[in-house]
Amino acid sequence: SLMLQVAKVALEKEVADAAAEKERYLSENCPPLSLPHSLQELQEFCKKLHAKIDVVDEERYDMEVKVQKSSKELEDLNQKIFDLRGKFKRPALRRVRMSADAMLRALLGSKHKVNMELRANLKQVKKEDTDKEKDLRDVGDWRKNIEEKSGMEGRKKMFESEA
Repeated sequence: SLMLQVAKVALEKEVADAAAEKERYLSENCPPLSLPHSLQELQEFCKKLHAKIDVVDEERYDMEVKVQKSSKELEDLNQKIFDLRGKFKRPALRRVRMSADAMLRALLGSKHKVNMELRANLKQVKKEDTDKEKDLRDVGDWRKNIEEKSGMEGRKKMFESEA
């Protein structure tokens, strides 16, 4: 709570200092407004005001041009730095189809001895025809007989063969 009180006092002091600074600046740069009572004096006052406004607009325009010029110079210098470093836009990488063996050979060079293709390491086994399989092939497919007998044509053949 003591720290909160100290912070509150510091904040109040800061606000009071800001208000005093504002008052001081306005008293120095902005004299109190005194409007003339006659029409001619009022017109002269307006002309002076317009002249001051023109001066301020010219200064603002000059400052704006200076800022634009300096920002353009900064962009050019940044581009030169970027070019001198040699960091250009990288091209999009293309997909390359390469086997694991080729990758390891490219990375390790002649040191690469392990073959990553597992199929190459497998033993080749020839399938021998057994006698049972030969017999089954000779008998034929039982589905063919059923297909021939199905439908009206198959029944017709059955009756013709019986008769």
